[in-house]
Amino acid sequence: MRKEAENNWAQARADLATAVTLRDAGVYYASVFFAQQSAEKALRAANMESLNKNPKGHNLIAMANNLNAPIEIMNFSAELNADFLNTRSPEAADGIPFQLYTQEDAILHLQAAQEIVEWVRNTYISMY
Repeated sequence: MRKEAENNWAQARADLATAVTLRDAGVYYASVFFAQQSAEKALRAANMESLNKNPKGHNLIAMANNLNAPIEIMNFSAELNADFLNTRSPEAADGIPFQLYTQEDAILHLQAAQEIVEWVRNTYISMY
């Protein structure tokens, strides 16, 4: 595995663990943010390894589409896509992020990230 892809893959797993910890601590907006980051880095690693390119930006839908991801992964990517900004910016979220996200949101977004990470593991990483 290429070093850049390996680094993104390692960080994807660490971000996923962080999302779980933050969900359990009741810091839901941050859990959602780290769930999005986990999915982004996993998809980035797969793009680097499979297509030999580092996608620009933070668009999970585009990254998953580059990989011809199945519809379920596309849907999970769409669920997480806006959270890169919405969890960090009151202007983007049209409110205060820490007040907008609930435990249910954190659970839903964490499940989406876990599905994406698992798909990347099984499709692109398991061969290493």
